[in-house]
Amino acid sequence: MKAKIDREICIGCGFCASVCPEIFRVGEDEKATVLKEITESERAAAEDAMSGCPVAAISEE
Repeated sequence: MKAKIDREICIGCGFCASVCPEIFRVGEDEKATVLKEITESERAAAEDAMSGCPVAAISEE
């Protein structure tokens, strides 16, 4: 599974990076980025990060 960030609507709140730092981080431009594909062991945390995004900027590819 791979996550995708809609950087036009991302507000850089950092929720995704706090829930799943293995997959998400907030860059210097204050927007979230995806670091790598999601492994099965990271799936639950990544899904929590996606569903908890306050502006729904994260989707699954």
